[in-house]
Amino acid sequence: MHYTLHQLLVFLKITETKSITRASEELHLTQPAVSIQLKKFQDQFDIPLTEVIGRQLYVTDFGKEIAFAAEKILNEVQAINHKTMAFKGQLSGRLKISVVSTGKYVIPYFITDFIKENNAVELELDVTNKAKVIKSLQNNDVDFSLVSLLPENMEVEKIDLMENKLYLVGNKEFKFSDKQNDKSIIENIPIIYREKGSGTRQVMEQFLESNKLLLVKKMELTSNEAVKQALIAGLGCSIMPLIGIKNELNNGDLHIIPIIGLPLKSMWSLIWMKQKNHSPVAEAFKKYLTENKTKIMQEKFGWI
Repeated sequence: MHYTLHQLLVFLKITETKSITRASEELHLTQPAVSIQLKKFQDQFDIPLTEVIGRQLYVTDFGKEIAFAAEKILNEVQAINHKTMAFKGQLSGRLKISVVSTGKYVIPYFITDFIKENNAVELELDVTNKAKVIKSLQNNDVDFSLVSLLPENMEVEKIDLMENKLYLVGNKEFKFSDKQNDKSIIENIPIIYREKGSGTRQVMEQFLESNKLLLVKKMELTSNEAVKQALIAGLGCSIMPLIGIKNELNNGDLHIIPIIGLPLKSMWSLIWMKQKNHSPVAEAFKKYLTENKTKIMQEKFGWI
C-alpha cells in the first residue's frame, strides 16, 4: 500500500462530515480533488470504505476502523512536528477553545496577539451554544471554554475577562421614553428569544420570571445574528448583550430602551475543568491572559 498523509487527511475529513462537498469546503479543495483522493485511497483496499445510498454518503464499518487508524497516524505526525518545534525553542501545539455564540465578539481580541507571537501554535475555535460548549468541556475535547454564565454542578477554574451587559433593544419603530421605563412595557411588545440552551436566553428568562412579566407574543431564533436582523426588520425587541450590537447602535439601526432593572450583568470568563493537566501551549495562554487581559479590555472594549 502507498497511501499518503494527504489521502489520510482527506478520508478522515470525509468521515467526519459525511459529505464530499463539506469536506472540500473545510479542506479548501475542489470537490473533484477530494473525490479523486478518495478514489485513490479506496483503490488500495478490497473492502469498501464508503457507500452512497440515495444521495447520502455513509461510512462502512471497515471505513470507520480505517478512519480511527488514520486519526491516530495524523495525531502522531502532528506530535512529531510539535516536538521538532519545541527542540528549536518555539512554543508549538494546538490550542482548543469552545465559545458560546455571543462570545465570538469577545474571544478573538484575547487570542490574536498570542497567536501572532507564537507562529507554531494552531488554533481550533468552536463557536456554538452554551449547552454544546459545556458538553465539549465535560468530554475533555477542549482546553478552555468561554462562557458568560458559569456551569452548574461542575468544578471549574476560571479567568474573568470582562463584564457582560444585557439591555432591552429594538429598532426605531419601538419608541419609549429616554428615561427609565417601567418593566411592564415588555408585556406589550413582541419579544424575540434565543434558542433553548443559549446563555442569553437563560438570563432573559430569569429576568422575566423573577419580575412575573407575562408576554403577549414571543418568537425564537437560533443565533445572535438572526435576532439582530429580526430586530432591525422590526419584528420585535429582545434583551441582548451589548457586546454584539456596537455597529448597529452606532449607525442607528438599533437603540437601547431604558428599563428599570436593566442592564443585566454577568461576567465573560475563560473556564477549564479543575485538576485538568494542561499542555504547554494551554499553560502559556493562561499566563498570557493573566498578564494582558486588563490591557486588552481597555484597548479593545473601552467603548463599553
